[in-house]
Amino acid sequence: MIADSLILTLNAGSSSLKVAGFNAEDPELGLCIKGAFTGIGSAHPRLVITDRDGTHLLDALPPVAQSQNPEDAQTLLARELTPLISGHIHAVGHRVVHGGDAFNQPTVVTDAVIERLARLTPLAPLHQGANLAPMRSIARRRPELLQVACFDTAFHHGQSAQVRRLPIPAWLDDEGVHRYGFHGLSYDYIARTLKIRAPALASGRVVVAHLGAGASLCALQNGQSVDTTMGFTALDGLPMGTRPGRLDAGIVLYLMREKRMSPEAIEHLLYHDCGLKALSGGHAEVSELESLAATDERAEAALAYFAWRIAQGVVEMATTLGGLDGLVFTAGIGEHSAYVRKAVVAHLEWLGLALDDTANATHAECIHQRTSRAEIRVMATDEAWMIARHTQTLMTSPSHS
Repeated sequence: MIADSLILTLNAGSSSLKVAGFNAEDPELGLCIKGAFTGIGSAHPRLVITDRDGTHLLDALPPVAQSQNPEDAQTLLARELTPLISGHIHAVGHRVVHGGDAFNQPTVVTDAVIERLARLTPLAPLHQGANLAPMRSIARRRPELLQVACFDTAFHHGQSAQVRRLPIPAWLDDEGVHRYGFHGLSYDYIARTLKIRAPALASGRVVVAHLGAGASLCALQNGQSVDTTMGFTALDGLPMGTRPGRLDAGIVLYLMREKRMSPEAIEHLLYHDCGLKALSGGHAEVSELESLAATDERAEAALAYFAWRIAQGVVEMATTLGGLDGLVFTAGIGEHSAYVRKAVVAHLEWLGLALDDTANATHAECIHQRTSRAEIRVMATDEAWMIARHTQTLMTSPSHS
C-alpha cells in the first residue's frame, strides 16, 4: 500500500524521466514508489514503476508517438502513476541542473521562476530544458500543487571567490561567466550521510568522486564544498561518457575556423561525441568497456585514461584542501566499478593510499587497508531523497504552510 501522503520527485533528462515517491509523514522520508521512463524520443521507450521493495507495479512499452519529448513523457507518466497512488500528493520536487547566481537554495516554482531558469539553458543545453518541461506541464494540469526546484549548483555557492573566478575580463565575470559546479544534490547527500556514518571523517578533508555518465569531483571541508572540477558548464573537468571534460579552448576556435563548424554542430560534438565514446571508438558505458578491455585495446585505453584523469583531479582537489583524509566513490560507476576504483587508487599510491582488493571487489563501504593514509569509501548517493528533503523543508516553512 502506497503511503497516504506523498512527496514526489522528478529528475528529467533529455531521454529519461525518473520519479520517486516518499512518505511525507515519515521523518526519514521512506521511499514508497519509484519509476523510470527511458528511451524518450527514441523508437524504444519503456516505463517501469516499482514499489519500495522493487516489485514491479508496471512494465510497459509506451506508444512512440506519446514519448517524443520530456513534456509528453511526463504527461504519460502522470496518467500511469495516478492509479497506483491511493494517497495525496503534497508536493513535487524537481532536479534542476543550473541555478545560476540567483538560485542558491531550493525555490518554490512559479511562472517567473521557470522563465528565469529558462534563460540559463545555454549553460546546460543537455539538461535545463528537460528539467523545466515537467514543471510547465504540472503547472498547467495541477496549478494548486506545490512545486519546488532543487539545484545542482546550489551546494557550491559558498566556494571562495578565488575558486569561482575565471581568468577572464571582469565584465564577463559580472555577467555570470564563472565557475558554478554541478552534481550538488549528490554531494549534499554524501556530506550529510558521512556525518552520520563517519563523523570524524566528515569533519576533515574529503574528496568525493561522483562518477556516472556525467562525472565530477568535489572537495569537502567539514562537509562544505570548497572546490569542484566542473565549472561554468557541465562540460568541464573530468572526461565523461560522451563529454570531453577539460579542453583547450583553442580547439573550439579551430573547429570554427578550419572546419567551418557551426555553434550548434560544435555543441553536439562536445556533448554527444566525445569522452569515453570518442576514446573507445563508440562505447560510452564503463560496463561495456570493462567487458571489452581484455580484447579491445581502445576500450582498455579509454578506461586507463579515465582513471588517470580522475586521479589527477583528486590531487587538484587535495591541493585546495591542503591534504586528504578520505576519498569517497559514488554514483553509478563509483558505486559499481571495482575496476575503475582500483585503477584510480593505483595512481594515488604515492600519496599513501592503499586499497584492500578483496573489499573493493565486493563493493564494501570501506575499501582501504588499515595502513592507508586516507580512508577510501564506497557510498551510494540518493539525489531523489535529497530533493524530497529540500521539498519537505519548504512545505513546512511558515511562508508556505
